[in-house]
Amino acid sequence: MKRIDNDIIHENLFKNKPILAFDENNDYEKWKGQVRDKYIELLALDKIAQNACEIKVEIEETVETDEYTRYRYVFESEKGCLVPCYLLIPKTKQEKFPVCICLQGHTTGFHISIGEKKYDEDVNTLPTDTFALDAVRHGYAALAIEQRGMGERTTLQQKRGPALTCGCYFTAMTALILGRTLIGERVWDVSKGIDSLQYFADRLDLDDITLVGQSGGGTATYYSACYDQRIKVAAPTCSICSYKDSIGDMWHCSCNYVPHIAEYFDMGELAALIAPRKLLVSVGEIDHIFPLEGSKEVYSVIEKIYEKEGAKENCRFEIFPDKPHYFDKVKTFGNLKNWR
Repeated sequence: MKRIDNDIIHENLFKNKPILAFDENNDYEKWKGQVRDKYIELLALDKIAQNACEIKVEIEETVETDEYTRYRYVFESEKGCLVPCYLLIPKTKQEKFPVCICLQGHTTGFHISIGEKKYDEDVNTLPTDTFALDAVRHGYAALAIEQRGMGERTTLQQKRGPALTCGCYFTAMTALILGRTLIGERVWDVSKGIDSLQYFADRLDLDDITLVGQSGGGTATYYSACYDQRIKVAAPTCSICSYKDSIGDMWHCSCNYVPHIAEYFDMGELAALIAPRKLLVSVGEIDHIFPLEGSKEVYSVIEKIYEKEGAKENCRFEIFPDKPHYFDKVKTFGNLKNWR
């Protein structure tokens, strides 16, 4: 009997060359503009911008520790959309601090970044994913943002859904039927989060912004750096991989999927929207959902783009030996420190 498998057609289509695949012989600047325009369109960032609003910061809590002052605040990133944040400012005599924006992946929420345990399952990500605390210990002011569909921003409708779906499934699907994408909304929130830092501008160096994220937070890190030029260093971890080898080959959270994106480019081509700014791509050697070979394939394109920009020294590839889907905070922050 013949094999009946509807995924065969998709596997075959992934073999097609994307419309805007990188070609060293093409007009680079023209191509780069085409990639940016299509990227904005596909993530629906132009539609999201139509619902923009004035950024107002409301501080809800101030906590003093020996190491830092921690502010919890909210702001409205677009009409009707509140974003909760934690900002940690070190208690040293430095006049202004560089900023590290921290994005969790699919954990129970951004409280992990500040080292708080709220749920029993937090033991799986503490103390590894304490991004904000580690950033402060490396001399940054740290901004932790709760991403849409995660933690405190998980909707009631999602909580009533099947247990096997990730916390952002309902939000992601609703965004799609409205002509938006959840990853585009997350990118928008990061960009507006940078705007919100103007409230603390007397203590922060807003010309020195680094963005760090793991897994789903790594995806948002990469896409956010493509959109907002104020991000000077992007460090996505366990998230940069060819579409065919990751979200096109196995089950992933719905927030990863952008309609039509693989028709036009792979993740490597998007690096043209980041270069020549600094990009640190880190991967786990035995990551089973973002496989190493797919990451290497994408990075080979990233390298060529940075060469085209005359900035090959501004992109780096780090493999965490014998590690699965994992954030190595020692190596990541160590690499960032040595790169400054």
